[in-house]
Amino acid sequence: MKIEFKTYTDTDKPDVLEMMEAFHKIDGYDFDLTMGAKNLLDFTSNEMLGRLYLITHGKENIGYIVLSFGFSFEYNGRDAFIDELYIKRPFRSKGIGKLAMDFVESESKRININAVHLEVEPHNSKANQLYRGKGYKPNGRTLMTKRMTTTLADE
Repeated sequence: MKIEFKTYTDTDKPDVLEMMEAFHKIDGYDFDLTMGAKNLLDFTSNEMLGRLYLITHGKENIGYIVLSFGFSFEYNGRDAFIDELYIKRPFRSKGIGKLAMDFVESESKRININAVHLEVEPHNSKANQLYRGKGYKPNGRTLMTKRMTTTLADE
């Protein structure tokens, strides 16, 4: 099975939004299609925010990776967060996740990312096994989040 990775283009939007909705449904997270489309446009319109890569088999988009950029003094500069990694159900458990993680590593080196972070649901044993197998390990810290209420400038 030949797997390739390509950078997102606007023609991929319908596929990506459909996959994003499926990704969020896996763990019961809400996904608003209108907000998803706005976020997709905002993210892909500004290369400083990160990259969205499609995982392809032939001419079919079978998954995607969102790599969001940050900056860390601890990691001496640019770091990134795998915000989302999704592979369509028929293509899972075929080694594509390993290829995707290898791609993230080589691409991160190419674009001068010093560290890559990710979060994974504790119950997702396959993903935990994949990430640990690729050298990711818990850092002994707890990811904590507080949502900020903001006013959108374009509303």
